[in-house]
Amino acid sequence: MTDEHELVKIRKEKLEKIKEQGVDPYALHFKRTHSSASVHECAKKASVGEVLEDLEVLVIGRVITVREHGKSCFANIRDDSGDIQIYVKSNAVGEKAYDLFKLLDIGDFIGVKGKIFKTRTGEDTIFISEFSVFSKSLQPLPEKWSGLKDIELKYRRRYVDLIANTDIKPLFKLRSHIISSIRKFLDGKGFLEVETPMMQQIPGGAMAKPFVTHHNTLDMDLYLRIAPELFLKRLIVGGFEKIYEINRNFRNEGISTRHNPEFTMLELYQAFIDYEDLMCLTEEMFHTLATECLGKTSFEYQGHKIELKKKWKRLSFTDAIKKYAEIDLESVSDKELKEKVEKLVTKAKKMNSFRELVDAIFKKVVIPNLIEPTFIIDYPERMCPLAKKKKGSKSLTERFQPYICGIELGNAYSELNDPMEQEERFLDQIKDRKMGDDEAHLMDEDFITALEYGMPPTAGLGIGIDRLVMLFTNSASVRDVILFPQLKPQK
Repeated sequence: MTDEHELVKIRKEKLEKIKEQGVDPYALHFKRTHSSASVHECAKKASVGEVLEDLEVLVIGRVITVREHGKSCFANIRDDSGDIQIYVKSNAVGEKAYDLFKLLDIGDFIGVKGKIFKTRTGEDTIFISEFSVFSKSLQPLPEKWSGLKDIELKYRRRYVDLIANTDIKPLFKLRSHIISSIRKFLDGKGFLEVETPMMQQIPGGAMAKPFVTHHNTLDMDLYLRIAPELFLKRLIVGGFEKIYEINRNFRNEGISTRHNPEFTMLELYQAFIDYEDLMCLTEEMFHTLATECLGKTSFEYQGHKIELKKKWKRLSFTDAIKKYAEIDLESVSDKELKEKVEKLVTKAKKMNSFRELVDAIFKKVVIPNLIEPTFIIDYPERMCPLAKKKKGSKSLTERFQPYICGIELGNAYSELNDPMEQEERFLDQIKDRKMGDDEAHLMDEDFITALEYGMPPTAGLGIGIDRLVMLFTNSASVRDVILFPQLKPQK
C-alpha cells in the first residue's frame, strides 16, 4: 500500500509533467455557463443514448472519481450544486489532451466544455470536447471518509471534511439559513440590527472569564467581550426601542461538547415589555425557525422527540432545585448548601459564593431532566445582578432560561433599570469576587451613569446560535456546527 508521502511525491511529479506540456496547472479564467445541477435539469430533455446537439455547456468542478477504459474515461466532477459525470474520449479531444487528462488526480479542479447526453444506463453526462486544468491537488483525499476514525482530524482539517463528506456542507448551509431566518423574523417585528464593541474596557453582561488583550497606542488592557448586553442597554437609554445584535462572544472557559471559547449569540432588547412577553416571543421565534428551516415543528434530537408547536413548560428555579435535588433554597443555609454541593458534585473546583454553589447543583442534577421545551423562571436575586426583582417578591427576579434536551439555549430577563439598586448589585458582585468567584461582575460606572439618564422598562433575550444549530441538526457536539472549532495545538 502506497503511503501518503509517496502519493504526494507522485502527484508532484505529475504536476511537473503538466508544466512540461506548457500547461498552467493553476489557470484562472473560465466562463462557466452551467452548474452541475443545471446540467441535470437540461438533461431531462434527452432520451437514453441521445446527445443534445444544440446545447454546449461549460462546467467547472473538482474531480471526485475517475474510471479509465482504454482510450476513453468516465469521471465525476463536483461543484457547489452537486456532481455531474463527464466522458472524455481520445479521438474527441486529441491524443495530447487525453495524455494530459491521464495526469489528473482525484481532487484536481478542471473546467470542461461539451454537450449533454444520457448513457445507456440513463446517467446524465457531459461529452467533453475541451478541458482545462485549474488547480492541481497535491494532497490525496481520503478514499473512504467513513473509515477515518480520527474525529479531531475532521475538525482540524474542516476543508477536507467538506470535500469528502457530502453531509457536512448542507449542515452549514442550514446554519446560515437559521441565522438569515432569525434576521427575517426580527426585522419583520420592527427590530433594528446594531453593532457594539467587541473590545471593551470592562467585561460585563455575563458571568464569565474574559480574554485579555492590550492596545499599544493607548497602553491599556482591553477585554474581548463576553456579552454585548451593557452596550445594547445603553442604546435603549439612548432612545432605540427594539434592537438586536448577532454577535461573536469570547469566554476564557473550558472546551466541551457544549462550549467553544468563541461563539455566536443573538441578543435582543425591547422597551416597554417584560420577561413574560419575551417568553411568548421566544416560543414564536423557535416555532417560526423550525417551520422555515426544517419544514416542520416536530423533530428528533439524540433520541428525543421534540415538539415546538405547543406552549413551553414553565418551572421556577427554586421548584426545579427542590424537585430534582431535594433542596429548599428558601430555608437552606450557605453552609448546608456547600455541604450538599460537595456530596453531589465530585471533583469540583473550590466554590464559596451562593451563585457558584447553586449553579453547580443546577447543572449537575436539574439540567439533564429538562428534555421537553421548558422555561426555567424566577431565579434568586443573588444569581442575577442585572435582572429586575419579581413583583411581590423580595428574593426572586424576573429571569428565564430556555432548555430543550438538557441544552441551555439562552438567557433572558426583565432588565433592572434602577441605577441605585444596580450599583448595590455590582457591589455585592465585588464581594463574591473577593470570595473567589472570578466570574462575578465588575463595577461598570459608566453603565450606572447611563441608567441615571433613565432606561425605560425593558426586557432582553440572548440565544446561543451554535447550540440552536446543534438542536436543529441533531448534532451531539457544538464542534459539529462550528466550521473551525478551537482545538489544542497539534503536536
